[in-house]
Amino acid sequence: MIALRRAIRSDLPLLDEMIREFYRIDQHHYDEQFVAAALVPLLENDDFGEVLLFDTGYAVVTWAYSLESGGRHAVLDEFFVRTPGKGIGGQVIEEICARCAARGMPQVVLETEKHNDLARKFYVRHGFVADDSTWFSRGGPAQRR
Repeated sequence: MIALRRAIRSDLPLLDEMIREFYRIDQHHYDEQFVAAALVPLLENDDFGEVLLFDTGYAVVTWAYSLESGGRHAVLDEFFVRTPGKGIGGQVIEEICARCAARGMPQVVLETEKHNDLARKFYVRHGFVADDSTWFSRGGPAQRR
């Protein structure tokens, strides 16, 4: 069993290191101030979600609400495992889903980049189903590049 723990503000340097690594691998632009501004509220309380740490990675899970989802649900916003292929990611995903269900959010949604076939295959292996929706955004990082 992989030990997950809720990250706190003193974990910021470790998280910054892993987030930089994840963004480089996943081809995201990294802006330290932009990321920190969004990350710190998650580290200070559970109002918006939680950041989880484990031996070789981190996950960011946020709370959302949607009529189509039947109300409150969780969004797996970021998920990074430094050592893929060892079964750690699958164990963490199962624990995340169980934690969310215990909070009254049995549905967990996520999005992946079009180029990330490995992630898509991983999520399907662990019970996630691709739906017909396509996320659009206005403002934010996509328009800042």
